[in-house]
Amino acid sequence: QVQLVESGGGLVQAGGSLRLSCAASGRTFSSYAMGWFRQAPGKEREFVATMTWNVGSTYYADSVKGRFTISRDNAKNTVYLQMNNLKPEDTAVYYCAVVLVRLASALKDPNRYDYWGQGTQVTVSS
Repeated sequence: QVQLVESGGGLVQAGGSLRLSCAASGRTFSSYAMGWFRQAPGKEREFVATMTWNVGSTYYADSVKGRFTISRDNAKNTVYLQMNNLKPEDTAVYYCAVVLVRLASALKDPNRYDYWGQGTQVTVSS
């Protein structure tokens, strides 16, 4: 079992920044990657960014490349999502998640992730 707790969401004006955190506990050593997804009202959950736990390879959705950065603190078992130049269309509930299966094809597919946090709301006003 892996437990995930997100924090750092909030309300920000367009162009502003936020940093989300996801603290993991439990059997984190069995994880392949930890990623961030988001879900806006009336929309499906979509991939945002992910990082493999051992090598640290990173992957981003095209919509956030150059604005968002995923990073980690191994000592704290925590993954971060630094979000800069936020836009109103970034408004969503953001979830962190862990995938166990070691397949590159699984990294951007929310259906392949095994454990999820409770989500944190990010609202960007125009």
